[in-house]
Amino acid sequence: MHCPFCRNNDTKVLDSRVAEDGCSIRRRRCCQACEQRFTTLELMQLTVVKRSGATEAFDRDKAIAGVRKACKGRPLTEDDLARLGHVVEDSLRGSGQAEFASHEVGMAILEPLRELDEVAYLRFAAVYKQFETAEDFEIEIASLREHRAAQLAEILDQSRSEGLTSAPSG
Repeated sequence: MHCPFCRNNDTKVLDSRVAEDGCSIRRRRCCQACEQRFTTLELMQLTVVKRSGATEAFDRDKAIAGVRKACKGRPLTEDDLARLGHVVEDSLRGSGQAEFASHEVGMAILEPLRELDEVAYLRFAAVYKQFETAEDFEIEIASLREHRAAQLAEILDQSRSEGLTSAPSG
């Protein structure tokens, strides 16, 4: 680690802590030459193993490029896609693993994409789940409907319980 003040490469770690996000390590350091103190933040390097067996560093922009194709013509903004990329990267980091098959990255995209846009989700799922027939689409659409119904039921249950607890007493 080079000192940001004098560029000396002899630094001493004074304190190490897991950062609040749980995915990085915060280190307080002191330069042995100029005695200046500074902080570093170390992130776990995520690696993607491709089908060919080659490995490369996870690239959020590359992951989103595939999603962008599925979102073509849909009412989604670049900010929506950037947030999706952040959610996917956070979920991968949160798993505690450092290495993922490229297929696992695609599968990690599906859940947040389903919440963002169902049509884009179906397009993306067709590739990553390798749909081969119209029946594959029908099964996935049925799954979407079940998920939506479960979400609606949960919202109704919450509003009912809030209505019971906040009802004025007479």
